[in-house]
Amino acid sequence: MSKKALDRFSQKRGRGRPATVRFTEIVGRADNNRRILDQVWERLWPLLSRANSEGEVTTAFKEGAGPYATQYVPAFSALIFGVLREKIFPKRRKSQVNFLADSLAGVGVVVARRSRDICAEQRSKAQRQHRIIRYEYYVECSCGYEGPSKDRACRKCGAEIPASLFG
Repeated sequence: MSKKALDRFSQKRGRGRPATVRFTEIVGRADNNRRILDQVWERLWPLLSRANSEGEVTTAFKEGAGPYATQYVPAFSALIFGVLREKIFPKRRKSQVNFLADSLAGVGVVVARRSRDICAEQRSKAQRQHRIIRYEYYVECSCGYEGPSKDRACRKCGAEIPASLFG
């Protein structure tokens, strides 16, 4: 008897609940929503702020969001209405746009709160990724100085490193 399976897909899955969405998709959708809602917010917000039902949210998007309305309503009218009625819905324009965009990014597969949490986690993770903060060159200058450069120049006399040496 062979211990290796012929097909790798029939193996037991890992522990935990199987993932239903990819976090990168949610963040990408949230960024797209932010751009769209930022463009139409001046016309959309007065209509949305007066909406008292899902039907009014649908008409608000059709009137205020123009060509983008089909992406949001009527499919997400209930979700949008729920997000607008949350107690923690922000008061400032930019915060409102970001809050609504991040909440809608889960497209109903995950709840609005989890969608916002996923976006916040992924954005903070992206900020923590390693990147070069400073680079140094070791120089031998005609003034006699040998050592690390400062701001692409000799520390002693200030002679700059020519661009041709950066290669």
